[in-house]
Amino acid sequence: MSEKNKLTLSVQYADSRLQEDITRPMIRKWVKAALFAPAELTIRFVAAEEGQDLNREYRGKDYATNVLTFAYNEGEDYDEDEPTRADIILCTDVLLREASEQKKTVEEHTAHLVVHGVLHAQGYDHEDDEEAAEMEGIETEILGELGYADPYAA
Repeated sequence: MSEKNKLTLSVQYADSRLQEDITRPMIRKWVKAALFAPAELTIRFVAAEEGQDLNREYRGKDYATNVLTFAYNEGEDYDEDEPTRADIILCTDVLLREASEQKKTVEEHTAHLVVHGVLHAQGYDHEDDEEAAEMEGIETEILGELGYADPYAA
């Protein structure tokens, strides 16, 4: 395994509704495709209540959102061999609703949110138009390599 893709991954299904359809091997494949450095990540699927609690407590926003990324070594000076460490929280309720609204399969929308969260863990953001365009381009390229359509296509 190349250093680029060295990965320690934990997958947690606090909300088990997607456990049968969105499997650990699928998640591992999506995560590895989006990694540019070694990483120690946890992907956790939660229901709306836990998602809302986390978003309110850590971001000051009182609603459940599709994905939250908690990057633990963001902004720190650390050796380049040091793995990226993060928890990526996916809210099953929001994910399912958005997939339906956007007429996407649950698998392709989950793949997009996992890739999006992994990029956030590595320092990518979308706070302004330039950052958003860069991040969306990277997501589209990664998802294309995985066989999924452009998630931002109208």
